[in-house]
Amino acid sequence: MDTRIFDRIESEVQSYARSFPVLFSKAKGSYLYDEDGEAYLDFLAGAGTLNYGHNNPVLKEKLVAYLTEDYIVHGLDLHTVAKRNFLNMLDDVIFKPRNMEYIVQFTGPTGTNAVEAALKIARNVKGRSNVITFTNGFHGVSLGSLAVTGNSHHRGAAGVEMSGATVMPYDGYMGNGFDTTEYIDKQLSDSSSGIDHPAAVIVETVQGEGGINAASFEWLRNLEKVCRKHDMLMIVDDIQAGCGRTGTFFSFDEAGIQPDIITLSKSLSGYGLPFAVVLMRPELDQWKPGEHNGTFRGHNPAFVTAAAALDHFWRDNTFSTEIKKKGDIITDRFRAIADRYDDHYFHLTGRGMMQGLVCQSGELAGEITSEAFKRKLIIETSGADDQVIKTLCPLTISEEDLHRGLDIVEESVATVMKDKVKQGVRSNLSAIA
Repeated sequence: MDTRIFDRIESEVQSYARSFPVLFSKAKGSYLYDEDGEAYLDFLAGAGTLNYGHNNPVLKEKLVAYLTEDYIVHGLDLHTVAKRNFLNMLDDVIFKPRNMEYIVQFTGPTGTNAVEAALKIARNVKGRSNVITFTNGFHGVSLGSLAVTGNSHHRGAAGVEMSGATVMPYDGYMGNGFDTTEYIDKQLSDSSSGIDHPAAVIVETVQGEGGINAASFEWLRNLEKVCRKHDMLMIVDDIQAGCGRTGTFFSFDEAGIQPDIITLSKSLSGYGLPFAVVLMRPELDQWKPGEHNGTFRGHNPAFVTAAAALDHFWRDNTFSTEIKKKGDIITDRFRAIADRYDDHYFHLTGRGMMQGLVCQSGELAGEITSEAFKRKLIIETSGADDQVIKTLCPLTISEEDLHRGLDIVEESVATVMKDKVKQGVRSNLSAIA
């Protein structure tokens, strides 16, 4: 495995390669393959970008046919056949069945660019600069998105002071039984609270990088009421939790809320191709031409695979039902692991196929994921202290492979915990001596 070129000239900013130091070559379905053909079961899936697996054959067929015929690849924001087909599919398959009426803005192809656009339009429409964000929220690492991101590791790299955001406690942050939307309402209702009237609230229904914290549907509905009461726009960042990850196409579908603005990226293209959009209520579309642009906001191959994904997976509830069934499997398996040990070692969090096994510490979670990698499973951590082992496997994974991956997690936990017990015994013996 010759990786010298990476060591010599690639930036130190790389991160995933440190956790999984293998030279990968190919990928198919739920598996990555290294240069020697060794298979690794992928429970990371592009950090939630590959909901339909690697090189999904249905999407690949459409993509290859499109490229073979020399159709447009790069088109700025010109009208193209690929864009028209995507918009028609989005309208027919997603919007109309939900009675949703939204304008679609094509931003630069990353999630953080979609968030930047959402924040800009919200501030411009409302004529205010402040935005409410939440503890453990993650919305990207460009400066505007970083200002509404909680992670100190990422914020510390900004190099400048960030402003324009007020952090409020997320659902469950203050403990069970404390509805933090009441606290937000109280703060906003008090003219002497010191909080400038916000233009918007930005929220993840399930916080991915923040630790797979899942807001209850009731909390989301209460948050929407607070937004309406105080004339704030509700922005739902559905970049990681959307496109089916929680069991429905939008992560908020079952909550019954109607966000003013929605950001999508990651699995939107369905194939791992860069693609991001902002969805907004029609009256909010107050941009002047070119006010928010980008060279790569017209990536036509992504339009092709995104349309194919919507057509193939989201015409009815079949795929959604499969996701929820697999989500129940993850819940049952994680609960069995947690029940095997004292309460303070492990507990569960998340929703659908976006779930986490919360460990006592980041050190423990890291040891378990490292052990899992030795067993050819790629699985990562998240949370303020990297204490949450998170499942982001492809939604299309077979139940057999899902159980296989969870078997590896269980075996890895058992191995690490066995060593912990041995270390504890040795420590006790040393103390007695």
